[in-house]
Amino acid sequence: MTPARLPRRLAVGLVALTTTALAACGTTEDPAAPTPDDEPATASEPVTVTDERGEVTLDAPAQDVVSLGWGLTENLLSLGVVPVGQADVEGYGTWNTVVPLEGEVADVGFRGEPSLEAIAALDADLVVTTTDLPEDVIAQIEEQVPVVALRGSDATDPIGYMRDTVELLGEVTGTQDRADELLAGFDAALAEGRAAIEEAGLAGAPVVMADGWDTNGVVSVRMFTDGSYFGAILEELGLDNVWQGEGDPDYGLAQTDVEGLTALEDVDFLYAANAAFPDPFGESLEGNPIWEQLPFVTSDSVHRMPDGIWLFGGPASGEAYIDAVVAALTA
Repeated sequence: MTPARLPRRLAVGLVALTTTALAACGTTEDPAAPTPDDEPATASEPVTVTDERGEVTLDAPAQDVVSLGWGLTENLLSLGVVPVGQADVEGYGTWNTVVPLEGEVADVGFRGEPSLEAIAALDADLVVTTTDLPEDVIAQIEEQVPVVALRGSDATDPIGYMRDTVELLGEVTGTQDRADELLAGFDAALAEGRAAIEEAGLAGAPVVMADGWDTNGVVSVRMFTDGSYFGAILEELGLDNVWQGEGDPDYGLAQTDVEGLTALEDVDFLYAANAAFPDPFGESLEGNPIWEQLPFVTSDSVHRMPDGIWLFGGPASGEAYIDAVVAALTA
């Protein structure tokens, strides 16, 4: 069952301080009603947000945050919040160079298997994670520190969910103004990119987006449907993302192989790769008779996106992707 999307504006209210300590997952009391002016919480005021599991209340906006998701980390950094702990610091640095993680940040293990001891040692105000992390692991973390758990994306409205995620992180860290600026910049980038596509006479042009990996010489392909963040961006740019396969309910990704690509004809084939690994389309498929006879290959309509744009990021990765798509198609 797909969880409900987050509300566009999240409740922020004052709660009375009591002698009872706040539970790790929130307060045992309901928050008071918002003030008439609906002002955001200040550094000394409690804040309540709603994640995928319910309400989470902190006694003040979080300053020391541990992030277990790379997309969440990108958004935190974009908001001006440097995590005190990060899952797989090296991996983040490999896959996301649009918003680099700099300085001394503690590594707290892998995204799917974080170290509870390393997290506890940081005495953080908050841990943010995606619901890709098993619920029992989230519950163990929550015994020591409050946790906000969000889906990595939502294939029913990936851009809308990205916006909700940025707004929630802005609320819980007291950086609402910066969140508004980020989303306004993303909207402006979309409008500018759409105008460039129209000016180039490419409105409605058929495109697809993919990534893949090479396992012992066998290339697996992952297609980005309209339910994916980047697939939705293609549509917002006025392009026609023509891949028809159904994607997963969170990230909107569809699995296929080289033979499956024969369903595509006159398209521009956009793909992501990373210099730390073999290029699945530019290297691994070299000499493959099926690949080399595909229409978009013979017409030289294959475009590698720049490295370091995180496929499941926020406004910053989205803007970098918009620029890359426009550059590739209008060159």
